[in-house]
Amino acid sequence: MRVVLDGMGGDYAPKETVKGAVLASAEIEDEIYIVGNKAAIEKELNKNGYKGDQIKIVEANEVITMEDSPVKAIRKKKDSSLVVGLNMIKNGEGDLFVSAGNTGALVVGARLILGRIDGIDRPALASIYPNITGGEPNLLVDAGASSESKAGNMVEYGLMGSIFVEKVWGRENPRVGLVNLGVEESKGTSVTKDAFQRLKASDLNFVGNVEAREVPKGACDVIVCDGFVGNVILKLTEGVAMSVFKLVKQTLTKGIKNKISALLIKKDLTQLKNAFDYEEYGGAPILGVCGPVVKMHGSSTSNAVKNTIIKGLPYAKENVVDIIRHEMLKVQELIEEDIEG
Repeated sequence: MRVVLDGMGGDYAPKETVKGAVLASAEIEDEIYIVGNKAAIEKELNKNGYKGDQIKIVEANEVITMEDSPVKAIRKKKDSSLVVGLNMIKNGEGDLFVSAGNTGALVVGARLILGRIDGIDRPALASIYPNITGGEPNLLVDAGASSESKAGNMVEYGLMGSIFVEKVWGRENPRVGLVNLGVEESKGTSVTKDAFQRLKASDLNFVGNVEAREVPKGACDVIVCDGFVGNVILKLTEGVAMSVFKLVKQTLTKGIKNKISALLIKKDLTQLKNAFDYEEYGGAPILGVCGPVVKMHGSSTSNAVKNTIIKGLPYAKENVVDIIRHEMLKVQELIEEDIEG
């Protein structure tokens, strides 16, 4: 496999990106192509003492920033690391593209350069979501690629997420749930009610509506919602987790007794913190485009880069894109036509 890495995307690129690639190269045999400013990347490789030939540099002299308009950036910055990298996937010069760059530009670029899988109306950003019960994490689809979705799109999200969880994570017959105001079939908007009926009629392991408070408890393996709701869930979860950890830290550093208690439960607190640490999970796949693309958090450090590369490889190795393409033919009727009754 050939991993194509956006060397200039993200808050800490190319320093942390290159370091992450070096760390990953020590654990995998696959080739890694870092796209970006050659001199800057070579400098970081030298800093990390890298002397091998597993990592290669592909030169690109423009950078798409977080402030750039996604569509304009893709069309005008043809020599950017993001555009060059996506074109490598399109031209068969790479098997997996990984970037911590501008999310909007990556989604738009993947859609315009790689194209959508036939039958997919809207590609989705799938984000790994922690499970506070200590179980395996779950997949939230859509996490922000489309702020508004139709009922048919929800079926697409459920199908693509289910395939990803099964093939990449090895979880058989994953449970698919629809985020809603209540568990009753009659709850929700006209869109979610329609989506419920379509998901219920599909071959997916649909467990019904899931309330937001049950999402962190592992109520389902694939969490289906529109991009607006998904993005709010992610950011609210991140904000609450950070606030709770801050309060815990403040409490455990007050007085000698509390500090002693903190030392006794330090290992448990670390494990709890890691459960909400995005760097441990890898990146978020963009499902529905004609090529494996994974989005990392913009502030990813070398550890996140390493984990994203390693955990993203099965996305390409298991031919998830082709499986989604094949399965889409089976559910077209549920996506395109209204359900009677």
